[in-house]
Amino acid sequence: MITLQLDIAQTVGIAAVLLVVGDLVKKHVSVLERYFIPGPIIGGVLFSLLALVGHEMGAFTFQFYDNMRAFLLLVFFTTIGFSASFELLKKGGIGVALFLAAAVGLVLIQNTLGAALASALGVNPLIGLAAGSIALTGGHGTSAAFGPLLEQAGAVGALPAAIAAATYGLVAGCLIGGPVGTLLIRRNGLKGPAQQAQSPLKNIETAPSAGETNHQTVMYATILVAVAIGSGTLLVNWLKDLGITLPAYLGPMLVAALLRNLIDWRNWHLPLQQFDVVGNVSLAFFLAMALMSMKLWELAQVAGPLLIILLVQTVVMFAYAYWVTFRVMGSDYDAAVIAAGHCGFGMGATPNAMANMQAFTEANGPSLKAFFVIPLVGSLFIDFFNAVIITGYMNYLK
Repeated sequence: MITLQLDIAQTVGIAAVLLVVGDLVKKHVSVLERYFIPGPIIGGVLFSLLALVGHEMGAFTFQFYDNMRAFLLLVFFTTIGFSASFELLKKGGIGVALFLAAAVGLVLIQNTLGAALASALGVNPLIGLAAGSIALTGGHGTSAAFGPLLEQAGAVGALPAAIAAATYGLVAGCLIGGPVGTLLIRRNGLKGPAQQAQSPLKNIETAPSAGETNHQTVMYATILVAVAIGSGTLLVNWLKDLGITLPAYLGPMLVAALLRNLIDWRNWHLPLQQFDVVGNVSLAFFLAMALMSMKLWELAQVAGPLLIILLVQTVVMFAYAYWVTFRVMGSDYDAAVIAAGHCGFGMGATPNAMANMQAFTEANGPSLKAFFVIPLVGSLFIDFFNAVIITGYMNYLK
């Protein structure tokens, strides 16, 4: 089998082509357009199908440059940090607490359901745990961390099962987010803000000062993002030396939030529209790269009980977002956007939630609350609660 090893330029180039392909397919397939399936998801999955064909035929396989994905996440969450003003924090405080409660509730349901179904299907309940919040709310990182622990506890094959489940969740979470949001706004008669305000930050941007060119504004935004990323990574490394481990993207996000409020306090101009553009581009490339790197043959190897558990988890996620998340978050347009995002958040990862919401709000109007609440819960709280809950289930199921 030929291994096609791609460097950073080639990896980015393929991702760019897939973004175009995904948008073209979306425009010509009405069901994808109707339910706001993100273009990067479409293009990435199509490429992963090509990789699956090459693998199954024993003809070729791809090896991508993966470090770029981590950097794109840093850029994206840094731009999110620049939206976190103190005033928005005061307004979104209750919303953050409510969504955290909804997310923790889902974690408990996913683990209970996974373990119960595994036992009913005659397999180790820890395998069901691998298809619970470890893979779904946690994603690939949590799967890689807890998979070996499950195997040490006696669940043979738990690591590849968790990785495969996380891969499945990455796709499923994006596929059901748009339909959930669409059903909610149609059946509840909800309407989003004016279509011309598609950016969640656009309506609060300060106008550029006289004589300022677009080039200068973009350069200003780039400098701020670069400073926040550099300072944020130093903060994460310093805290790690003190024994406090944070996600790599959380440091830049916090520094960006600090810079945002400092600039607001000084009443300086902040190029929020440029941050929005940079964030959207980095998220699109991240998702395309993540999905085109999927090894679908890992999903093909997952049959029987694990596949049944994952399908049931998908149905439960859809119902939970529709009936619980929407009502907990206020049963309004913002709640519908958050429910769509929770599908990506609860089945894949925070970037999936952001992609779901971005695709949804592009057609229905912005939601400041949704774009503020979900990243905060995803980066600050859920990993901690998820790890504690998983540990409790592991100890009980051993």
